[in-house]
Amino acid sequence: METPYSNLKVWFDGKTMGFDEATVPVTVHSLQYGSGIFEGIRAYKTEKGPAIFRLKEHVRRFFDTAKIYGMDLGYTPEQINNAIVETVKMNSLDSCYIRPFAFYNDVRIGLSTEGKKISVYIAAIPLGSYFGETQEKGAKCKTSSWRRINSDIIPVRAKASGNYLNSILTSREVKNAGFDEAILLSGNGYLAEGPGENIFIARDGKLFTPGTSADILVGITRDTIIEIAGDKGIEVVERDIHREEIYVADEAFFCGTAAEVTPIASVDGIKVGSGKRGPITSSIAQIYFDTVAGKVSKYEKWLTYVK
Repeated sequence: METPYSNLKVWFDGKTMGFDEATVPVTVHSLQYGSGIFEGIRAYKTEKGPAIFRLKEHVRRFFDTAKIYGMDLGYTPEQINNAIVETVKMNSLDSCYIRPFAFYNDVRIGLSTEGKKISVYIAAIPLGSYFGETQEKGAKCKTSSWRRINSDIIPVRAKASGNYLNSILTSREVKNAGFDEAILLSGNGYLAEGPGENIFIARDGKLFTPGTSADILVGITRDTIIEIAGDKGIEVVERDIHREEIYVADEAFFCGTAAEVTPIASVDGIKVGSGKRGPITSSIAQIYFDTVAGKVSKYEKWLTYVK
């Protein structure tokens, strides 16, 4: 059976094969119990060829997640870096979304992971704008009734498959209500993040973003935005943010590997600022997109060119 990616090749346990050849049984442990770990990485078209954005930082987080869950991937970070570059290269993609994924490749029933084989898989697939037209006009958001998971329950610093059941519930809830995206609050009621994005709000020329106390995933794009803003002389404050603060913000936006930089137009029916992309969001977004396209020499340190 052909899939939309049947013409692509993937890296699976050190071997190259067709996308449709890389299969596992339905009873594999990580499919049953959500015990896989992954990363989301982008490569962008530049004048020097495809460039992977912040590859080393993503791979480091991949290995951090593996360590938190006690998973021995059987490869070094350098080997995974090289495998990701080769996967982009062998598919001849100018730009793409890259998915490294590690999972317990074992069909036995039972929660125990002891002695179970760990497989590592890497795919590179075409992906345009995650939010489509919404990335320009701004997302209409709703605060979900589901709270963000916290580290008393499951490690939020880890990018593990099971964590995203929380995101799926929130997305279904708000999209069924006619909204573009959800906003999650932390267990103590502060602003946390979107289902797959970090959040920034702007007020009086400053940027504010939830800190780790809100049980956010510490995003690599988030770190990028903080550095870009700082270099522009925009003060960035990481702190607890009350729910209503986003209502009275001058601007707000999501950021993430998939979301990139996407303005938030409204939350819970309340317009944020002008309800359109504001000047700070526009400025940061412009630098971000120029950076990933290899147009900003200062930030070329974040690019790994595929040659």
